[in-house]
Amino acid sequence: QFSARAAAVGQSAAAGDPWARITEKRRARRSLDTVAVPSLAEAIAERGLPAPVRGLPELLQVNVGLTCNLACSHCHVESSPSRRETMDAATADRVLTLLEQSPSINTVDITGGAPEMHAAFATLVRGARAMGKRVIDRCNLTVLRRKGMEHMAAFLREEGVDIVASLPCYSSANVEKQRGSGVFLDSIEALQALNALGYGCGEAGAPRLDLVYNPGGAFLPPDQRALEAQYKAKLAADFGVRFDALFCMTNMPIKRFADELREAGELQAYMDLLVSSFNPGNVDSIMCRSMVHVAYDGSIHDCDFNYALELPPQGKRSVHDLERSFEELAHTPVRMSKHCWGCVAGAGSS
Repeated sequence: QFSARAAAVGQSAAAGDPWARITEKRRARRSLDTVAVPSLAEAIAERGLPAPVRGLPELLQVNVGLTCNLACSHCHVESSPSRRETMDAATADRVLTLLEQSPSINTVDITGGAPEMHAAFATLVRGARAMGKRVIDRCNLTVLRRKGMEHMAAFLREEGVDIVASLPCYSSANVEKQRGSGVFLDSIEALQALNALGYGCGEAGAPRLDLVYNPGGAFLPPDQRALEAQYKAKLAADFGVRFDALFCMTNMPIKRFADELREAGELQAYMDLLVSSFNPGNVDSIMCRSMVHVAYDGSIHDCDFNYALELPPQGKRSVHDLERSFEELAHTPVRMSKHCWGCVAGAGSS
């Protein structure tokens, strides 16, 4: 579906469609083909390591749509309030039908956009939880403070949904540099409300509240354990906020972040940093080995980064191509390219 869409954009550009020309120019500008680094697949082969192959999927990641109340600088799917792409009811039902026949999948990870703003979100949450699956909500926190979303935190708690929330720093200035003015205070108030519902208390049976750190520039994340201790101490002391764990994620050199790197003249240096920080031990644990990503239109990808770059997988490409189960995607090679260095550099981005 995505390769067909890319071809259609190219044809429209050739036919003189102004927006298509802009899209085509943007895609060409963002391409890593001109960056002088090898592909990760080549590096893995040179070291005599086996090429990554997906096993039985254990995690299903679903992007329910690109509408979001924020437009963060590190967002690799370029969500914003102006995006209108969303998963329809038929696609959500198809996802649940396949999930029910996929016993190897134990976790459903719902993302966006702000997933809570999409109609398919509640459908998928209720359906997956009824099957006994763990459900993760990739939450930007501020959406919980949005008018019309007053019920959402309680809904998540009632359904037993775990939350993985983006908070790029424990200081206002760094957060708002990436995510916009006023975002830090809204995030803190959302965390406090979640704490009041039992999130982040560390008690047995309570839903998890984990935070995500993204670097604010062209550098790798610091040691995760040390930074988690700093986050916990600072957020507790300043705001009385508790959470379970911190995940440090490497910024992928794609979309908006790639634009920032090019404009600053730092793209080549950042790619060199990723390559020089290659940790072969990460190859066995990269997320594409055990996950399936489904986009709002039902298209299938090896990961959400490949989805963002419109890189289809080898084999079946849509939930409508599958006969019965997501397990049909097992034992297929993972499609890799230069951006994949971000998942194996340092502590990785998986």
